[in-house]
Amino acid sequence: MEKKVRSKEELLKDKESILEAYNSVYRKFQKPALLTKKERKALGIGKDEGRAELTYARIAPRKVKIVLDLIRNKNIDEAYAILKYTPKAASDILYKLLKSAEANASNNNGMNRDALYVAEGYANQGPALKRVMPRAQGRAFRIKKRTSHITVVLKERK
Repeated sequence: MEKKVRSKEELLKDKESILEAYNSVYRKFQKPALLTKKERKALGIGKDEGRAELTYARIAPRKVKIVLDLIRNKNIDEAYAILKYTPKAASDILYKLLKSAEANASNNNGMNRDALYVAEGYANQGPALKRVMPRAQGRAFRIKKRTSHITVVLKERK
């Protein structure tokens, strides 16, 4: 099954129907066909947000989610202030990630920095590093050092 490659003109001609199918709510077994990176670029999908992802961060996702809940739906300056004065290990990581998302939004997509806010933020579980801890009487217990994949998305307020 070979996927048909569509030209930019064909994509722009069918833009309305493609975007409607792409943005619609769907059931698991009725998913629309995924667009390639080239097709998304031609249609301008993702140009209204600044996104930054950090994969394999050496911190448990449940620790990151606590701090992410503090900055979700906040203006970018307010989010920076919250992260600067929050005494959690995840706040330093999220500060850098927020800075990267801001740079992506303003430089790559030409968005206004003053109108940016944290639209989405989530931390998914990555692979766990398995280690061994020696215990009494020659036994060994397993320790899971958890990792996480963190994503921050910035959008402009209207």
